[in-house]
Amino acid sequence: MILEEDDFLLLSGIQHFAFCRRQWALIHIESVWDDNERTIQGHLMHKNAHDPFFTEKRNDLLITRDMPVLSRRLKVTGKCDVVEFRRDIDAGVPLFGRKGKWLPCPVEYKRGSPKNTDIDRLQLCAQAICLEEMLLCPAIKEAYIYYGETKRRETVILTPELRIKTEDVFAQMHKIYLQRTTPRVAPSKSCNACSMKDICLPKLPTVNGSVRAYLDSHLEDA
Repeated sequence: MILEEDDFLLLSGIQHFAFCRRQWALIHIESVWDDNERTIQGHLMHKNAHDPFFTEKRNDLLITRDMPVLSRRLKVTGKCDVVEFRRDIDAGVPLFGRKGKWLPCPVEYKRGSPKNTDIDRLQLCAQAICLEEMLLCPAIKEAYIYYGETKRRETVILTPELRIKTEDVFAQMHKIYLQRTTPRVAPSKSCNACSMKDICLPKLPTVNGSVRAYLDSHLEDA
């Protein structure tokens, strides 16, 4: 099958989209990006997790990092921070160069703390769907998110409802991407935590006096 790369979206974009559609469009359609303290901290955490040359084996556990994944069905591509393969004779799948059968489990790294939303879980669920399709393995029942603030893992149950929502969000993303349209601004409290705030909602200069006087003064300077 010939893969048309232009038709594939970045898997990580689902988190941007779930947080704010306009933020996602600015990044993935208009190629605009800006960092703040939160995003820089996140980059540093992922840099530590992403070592494609590091593979670790602990008895019945095989750990790999920065693993490329894709799904032809969802038309998405990306990388998993960490994928843990546990030896499982019954439900596992064979791996090249490894004896026995192994069942994959993605682990996503996040800088913050656990939240009661699906924003982080959608990305993890998409990774699991990609692994299932690539490795032809049974449905992955659960995966993990490691949060930097608590330094603990959160178990995420990959329910049918979460899988349906993940596929639905990607369908919406593809629709907007094909239209090449950036959604309008919908200001909310979340804007204060967004690194794109100054780009998305730029502050206009204060005009003292009449608009005519303001324009005249700037035209004279020009």
